[in-house]
Amino acid sequence: MRVFVAGATGVIGIRLLPLLVGAGHEVAGMSRSAERTGPIETFGAEPVVCDVFDPAALAEAVEGFRPDLVMHQLTDLPDEVDRISEHSERNNRIRTEGTRNLLAAAHAARATRFLAQSIAWTPPGGGEVVAEHERQVLAAGGVVVRYGQLYGPGTYYPTLAPPPPRIHVDDAARRTLPLLDAPSGVVMLVDEDGA
Repeated sequence: MRVFVAGATGVIGIRLLPLLVGAGHEVAGMSRSAERTGPIETFGAEPVVCDVFDPAALAEAVEGFRPDLVMHQLTDLPDEVDRISEHSERNNRIRTEGTRNLLAAAHAARATRFLAQSIAWTPPGGGEVVAEHERQVLAAGGVVVRYGQLYGPGTYYPTLAPPPPRIHVDDAARRTLPLLDAPSGVVMLVDEDGA
């Protein structure tokens, strides 16, 4: 399968690349920064530099790869957990305009599958944005993956697990792989104690 991963250098995306390539998929990994494409190439994926907020460039990039599946692993979050509220508008824009643009690019490229990350909890003041993001994906026949709070290396909780719902970031990536063939719907990925 040809898989286009938007958000390939994010905390889940960077773990998905070697899993996808290792499973025999042809993979393109998108990042908005040329400086961050090194790991994409290292894992054997084709690097794509593009901004999800540039619809024409995005459509060209996705169509050029001819994917069977487009995967939305985009977020706009700060490196420091105590600054999340400062980024809420930026992250909400990813979930609204970014999702809309990525769905349009996938449709133009005739991709038959779409998978998008979401969250397994309702963020303070952001529930409607998350719900609209999920509605867009489901209306297009895609799969919504609701991840618990991520913990492990590279996350906001590198050594201690947060309260449920939660999932180790490596487990989140591993459990995403079988969802490439999942029917349209919502899938919750959390640790067993967070169900």
